[in-house]
Amino acid sequence: MENVTKLTPLKQPIVFELESFEVAQDQGPRLFVLALFNYVVVLVANGLVIITVVTDRALHRPMNVLLCNLAACDLMGGTAVLIRLMIYLATGNRKIPYGEAIVQAFSVHTYGAAIQTILATMAYDRYLAVCEPLRYHSIMTPARLLFSCTLAWAVALLCIGVLFALNVGTPLCGTTIKHVYCSNRSILYLACEPTPINNIYGLCMSWCLSTGSFLVIAFSYIRILYACLKNSNNGSMRSKALQTCASHLVVYVVYEIGITTVILSQRFSSASPNLKKFFSIMIVIIPPALNPVVYGLVTKELRTSILKLCKTKFTPRTHFSATK
Repeated sequence: MENVTKLTPLKQPIVFELESFEVAQDQGPRLFVLALFNYVVVLVANGLVIITVVTDRALHRPMNVLLCNLAACDLMGGTAVLIRLMIYLATGNRKIPYGEAIVQAFSVHTYGAAIQTILATMAYDRYLAVCEPLRYHSIMTPARLLFSCTLAWAVALLCIGVLFALNVGTPLCGTTIKHVYCSNRSILYLACEPTPINNIYGLCMSWCLSTGSFLVIAFSYIRILYACLKNSNNGSMRSKALQTCASHLVVYVVYEIGITTVILSQRFSSASPNLKKFFSIMIVIIPPALNPVVYGLVTKELRTSILKLCKTKFTPRTHFSATK
């Protein structure tokens, strides 16, 4: 009878409880300040990139437009996790309604998928810019740029949409989510029955996205490296390749390091639960804060435009009147 009771499907409205971090009461406010600072950096840095590119017509180029898409993706991922984390740290409230849990999980998964497709699109754009400089503008027309951005988001949204569509109607028999935030996997752990189709699709989708993005990025950088070696006497070409590819490569490497750290942290049973949880959210809170800083430091024209925008908006204007 006890087993039957445990497997009784829950009825709406369902309210989940996040396991989250084990935080002492006196440490909550301090960690809240750190999370708030992280979110402010994510919000301001990515917001500045988007506003600068949108308002400065000189920056209306394919790479900068793609950078806006990356910033929007970072904003979505950081907001989905950090808002709920700050609520917990400030109030201790671990409860999250079913609808909000699905929205958070969908946003986090879309962030993870879209960042890969956007980075792959950016890599291909860099390949065209370095290896096909004379044909670049005829290839990457505004229409093709719009198609590339739309395709990057459409692939991510379609993959994640199907993932969550498979969950519709799945009966749930538990309410405790053993994670800092809601994810498809953590919600399916609460299912009353096995979900093999969901599991197989999730694994295949993740593998295809990661492998496909990696192959596009690897192809692009191999071709760029080959072009640089082929024109080794052309110093200007090497300089252009470094300027256009360095920031993108740093962002991709940081993302991959984050993914690898998350995977490895789950393999060490001796690690503290809080440390594992921190590593599990690191991929969602650090790259969104770091990416715009990397692009702002490496991309000279973007950095100059951001500084110009800040001076224009925040420098007080003094009006002088001349009298005879």
